[in-house]
Order: sequence, then C-alpha cells, then structure tokens
Amino acid sequence: MTATVAVIGGGYGGIAAAKALDQIADVCLIEPRETFVHNVAALRAVTDPDWIGRLFLPYSRLLARGRVIQDRAVRVDADSVTLGSGEQIAADYIVLATGSRYPFPAKPDLDEAAAASARLHAAHRALADARHALLLGAGPVGLELAGEIKAAWPEKPVTIIDPARDILSGAYPDEFRAELRSQLAALGVTLILGTPLAGEPPTAPATAQAFTATTRDGTAIAVGIWFRCYGAEPVTGYLAGGLQTARQDDGHLRVTGQLQLQGHPAVFAIGDITAIPEAKRAQAALAHAQVAAANIASLISGSPDLASYSPQPPGISVPLGPAGGASYAPRTGIVHAETTAQIKGADLMIPAFRQLLGLQEPAAQETAR
Repeated sequence: MTATVAVIGGGYGGIAAAKALDQIADVCLIEPRETFVHNVAALRAVTDPDWIGRLFLPYSRLLARGRVIQDRAVRVDADSVTLGSGEQIAADYIVLATGSRYPFPAKPDLDEAAAASARLHAAHRALADARHALLLGAGPVGLELAGEIKAAWPEKPVTIIDPARDILSGAYPDEFRAELRSQLAALGVTLILGTPLAGEPPTAPATAQAFTATTRDGTAIAVGIWFRCYGAEPVTGYLAGGLQTARQDDGHLRVTGQLQLQGHPAVFAIGDITAIPEAKRAQAALAHAQVAAANIASLISGSPDLASYSPQPPGISVPLGPAGGASYAPRTGIVHAETTAQIKGADLMIPAFRQLLGLQEPAAQETAR
C-alpha cells in the first residue's frame, strides 16, 4: 500500500516537498489559500500594480497524483490532521510547512486571490496619493520597500524609523550595511535610528491619512501613510498532543538534524517555523523541503539512512528597487547593485516558481500588461 503524506501549508517549502513526494506517495497538500502566493514579489506589487497578477499562481498543475485541499489545518497530531471543515485525514507522514505571518504588504493576508489582489490595489492607490511614507523597521523588508517606493516615485519622501542603532540586525559586515546606507542616501531615504516612535500611529497601516509621527527623542514627521516592516510570527498554534513539546515559547519548532520533531520520526518541519539558527528565507525553505522529502522517501522504502540538514550561512540579498541593492554571502563577500538586480531584482524569481508549479510562462503581451 502507498504511504499517505500530509503536507500542511502551500508556501515555498510546502509546494517543493509535495511535488518531490508526488510520485512515491499519496500526497495531500493542505492550504487555506486559493493559490500559491509569491511573497518575494509582494513589495514590488504594492508599488507597481502590473505585478499584482503575477503573485497568485494556481496549484492546479503542481501534483500529478496527489490532491490539494483548500482548507485550514486546525489540529495536527502525530498521525492525523483535522481540517476546519471537521474532516480528519490519517497520515503515515506529516510535513509541517505553515510558514510565518508578516504584516501586509510583505505578505498578503487574505485567502482569496481576488480579495488579496484588491487589497494590494487599494494599498497602491493609497501609497500613490500619500505625500510622505513612513516605514517602521530597518530590516530587509523596510529597506526593500523603501527602494521600491523610490523607484516608483523618486520625489516621494520616505522615512525609516527603527529603535536599533543600525540597519539590518544579524551577522553581516559593516561594509555591507555601509553600502546599503549609501544607496539609501542616494535615493533620498531618511533613516532615523536609535529611537522608536513615542506611540503607535493613530491610523491603520497602508491607509492614506495624514498625521504627525513623533519619535521618543522628539523628532516630528508629517506622514501621509505608514507601513509596519517587522513582526514575523511562526504559524504553529495547531499542534496537538505530544507534538506540542517541540514548540518553543516564540512559536518556532525544535527539529533534529534530519528535520524531524524530536520523538516523532514521521513528523517533519520545514521553513520559517523551524528553530534552525539561520535566516528565514524562501531558499532555506526549499533546501529544507529537499532534505525532508528525501528522508520520507527513505523511510517509505525501509532505509535507515537519513540525510542531515546543514544550516545555511548568513547570506542575504536586499534589492532597493529593480536596479539597486546589495547582497552578501561569506563565500562571495559583498555583491553590489548590478548583480543584486540580476539575482533578485528584475523578475523576482517568478519564472522559477511558475516552473515548480508546472505552469507555462505567460504570453509576452500578458507579461507586459
């Protein structure tokens, strides 16, 4: 009999794991959203609405044998998944790939593609009308959004505020941060670091409404719109029974070197939800998926030999609009704007994920629309 594998979550790691196992197991991919959402391109979509239609990619051609269930996993035990509908799915193996929540627009927060598209269009209109954009958070999202805004509206004032004393927390060299600060200055982005706002903004984020923001040290800024650019939260509240022991206080899951939950060899966790000490990136989730899928294949075949995952080094790519930004990896060092644009800036890796999902490239006229 063929083993049943339940993959919980249809993000980057989930689709990769499901596709890798499709030919050797009965795969159920459980995902509440209508489509895969390519979050990597979400910030460009809010500044350039021509990109919005490219974010939402159907699951219809991902699996040849398995099925995609549009529902939410509300309870996951060691050998079963309970859906929001009440249906219970028995599984021989489970892959937890539910990712993380992040404030809009870095991650669209609605399950229906039409509603999520409409929200992005509304945010674009609000941002276009606003005279001054305030971004709270000088991490990768805040910097990237600043670059996208300046690429779309070079004259629009953009201010980034962060209580940290420098941009980009993490083990990156000072020269890398200096390169990004230099490019931000050339774009006209204002950095206010080392002080938080005195209080929460009085308006909803992504809404065009004027107010005055004041930092704790007394700096006042006339703002037309603001965005929260921090606050990733792993989605793991569905764990039940003995699986809960793997959940840390911050919501991340402790895994073995083989990406299994401790004491539960048939349950794997991949992507943003893991407590692996590395940057939470799409590429890491894809690498996790390879290891988890290979190990499930070994277990199905009866092999005791399991692959181990090695955490990725602290590399990062921070585009500042389609033509700017910088990247860093210990092996290659600092990579400047032109190469960063080639890595991530021009097409934001959409062709690669269309291929993974089994979709043909859109016609040239659709791409240009």
